[in-house]
Amino acid sequence: MSATSGTGPRFRRLFEPLQVGPMRVPNRICETTNTIRAAQMPGFVDEPFIAHHLAKAKGGTGWIGSETFLLNSPIPQEAAEEFFPGTGAVRVPLFAMPGFSESVAKFADAVRETGAVTVCQLTQLNFTMAASSVPLVEAYDWVPHELDSEEIKQLIRTYAEAAVKFLEAGVDGIEIHCAHETLPQSFLSPALNKRSDEWGGDARDRTRFLREVLLGVKEQVGDRVALGVRVNGQETREGGYDLLELREMMSHVAETGTLDFVNVDVGHSWGGPSYVQPSYYGHAVYREAGKALKVDLEGIALLFSGRVNDPGIAEQLLEQGCCDLVGMTRAGIADPEFANKAREGRLQEMRRCIGCNRCIAKSVKDDAPTLFQKPTCSVNPEVGNELFYAANAGPAAEKKRLVVVGGGAAGCEAARVAAKRGHEVILLERGQRLGGQVNLASAAPGRDAYDDFRIFQENQLEMLGVDVRLETELGAAGVLDLEPDAVACATGSVPRWPDTPGLDPAEVVQGWDVLAGQAEVGERVAVVSQEDHFETPNVADYLAERGRRVEVFHKWMGIGAEIDRYSIGPVMTRLVEHEVVFHTGMRLASVTKGKLEFRSAFGGRTHTFEGFDSVVLVYGSVPDARLYYELKEAGTAARLFLVGSAWVPRLLAEATQHGARVGMEI
Repeated sequence: MSATSGTGPRFRRLFEPLQVGPMRVPNRICETTNTIRAAQMPGFVDEPFIAHHLAKAKGGTGWIGSETFLLNSPIPQEAAEEFFPGTGAVRVPLFAMPGFSESVAKFADAVRETGAVTVCQLTQLNFTMAASSVPLVEAYDWVPHELDSEEIKQLIRTYAEAAVKFLEAGVDGIEIHCAHETLPQSFLSPALNKRSDEWGGDARDRTRFLREVLLGVKEQVGDRVALGVRVNGQETREGGYDLLELREMMSHVAETGTLDFVNVDVGHSWGGPSYVQPSYYGHAVYREAGKALKVDLEGIALLFSGRVNDPGIAEQLLEQGCCDLVGMTRAGIADPEFANKAREGRLQEMRRCIGCNRCIAKSVKDDAPTLFQKPTCSVNPEVGNELFYAANAGPAAEKKRLVVVGGGAAGCEAARVAAKRGHEVILLERGQRLGGQVNLASAAPGRDAYDDFRIFQENQLEMLGVDVRLETELGAAGVLDLEPDAVACATGSVPRWPDTPGLDPAEVVQGWDVLAGQAEVGERVAVVSQEDHFETPNVADYLAERGRRVEVFHKWMGIGAEIDRYSIGPVMTRLVEHEVVFHTGMRLASVTKGKLEFRSAFGGRTHTFEGFDSVVLVYGSVPDARLYYELKEAGTAARLFLVGSAWVPRLLAEATQHGARVGMEI
């Protein structure tokens, strides 16, 4: 038996079944509820929704939590329904829509055929109404309506009414969402619940709303489905509860005799710590919350979630008594088959989550048209495209030769998909290793998980027999000498040069060169930015961690405007701890021997700063498509593709998706 076999000692606990109330879970791996918006119509259970979540069940995940289901709220007739990032207050819930129960039943039946179980989460998740008129999320200033007793009782009834619908649909478990700024957390939290009536007060009194919800649901569903809650292990906002107080509250809740399981994580959906912990956090860093509750709640299954993307870490959590079940949601997004691969000892084939949070960030971003949103994963282009892949990623009708020029994310993915479909693939990379800009990202503090994507691609290309030629740079003639049927020009992008008149290249260095270790900088460094994602804080963090005194000059109101609300907290925390100084609304006018002049973005006033030893530019990048146009001019019969950043610089997900599509086009 293989040392890495799941039936051997390595993952013995992870693949043991577990009885949770009336529900038998085939193993300890859980897809906790995640609103990734897999449905073509947001909130519905349709074919794209089923395809996305069912892929994880087929891939070996034992517990499928799918996505949260919003309940109806008591909104005054004259008031408008309200929607916020990731939340919504609605009069008519989806579970009351015609055909909804039938669609959930179809999903639950499909999951059951794989041997997995379906657990549906019920939630009152909105910023419109709460225990008290205190903003639920400190990142926003939305003040909620304080509920009266009649409204509270009406809300309690919505959980029981919804539970009946899901019971009739045949789900195996029901979870009440009590964390992450939900309505129940607004009652549990001493920072949010300022009531002086029977719905507020000490730790026991603040659990009354949740206890009434659970008792109401239990009265309707009995022992026919497993019943549990999802809770935040501790609040980090001023005046919030800590782990000890949560343990006290959960002991009171457990006295109702309604709980079959408790799902615990730590954090919130803004600032730090985030409950969707990005790569800056250690693996399962808040495991003690699970361990403490497992001791308290004897006889109740404990599910722990919090950046667990490796089966070895999951096995360790089970062995250490931190939990009975392990949430590995992003691991299943990055690779729906990771559980089967772990069981079968195919660890080298596992596509690991890199903790970039693109999946959750895309689902809650509030400036994109809802109808155009779909699930996204930086390392797995199949996510959100499951049905398209099923129809188009099969073996090629005719074997052809593809030459891929450039071994970054887009080039590697084009090569991998094409080779998997049976084509002969030659990949040319001018550098010493594959990865492209992924290597720059992984050099930044807290971002080394990006190496996992490069390693996955290297392993895949080797297994698939791709002819990878490193330190190879060919012009159009050299590429055509390889007699390709198709060429994918994945030549990437290059750092953008500012439009500042008269700027001397000798006075500045590029942020890319800093991250690559190819630029020497002095003690006091000015980072001049016209970039709104991770590159600016990553460069500043890289320099500050090496003892440099860093000041960032940004074109607009602040850095990181495009960083998701689940990741911005640890990013900014690191910069503040390093005492990085920020100047906003600054556009570079000139650089002369450490003296910088800026024009204000607001009004044109000039500002001068002196005494810098080095100036680092972070202006994003521009496409490098020279080879593509050379090949077009050569008049080749080979089919040409312009791929990834060579087409247009975007993020990692766009590069992998574009590369995969090219691999399917040949």
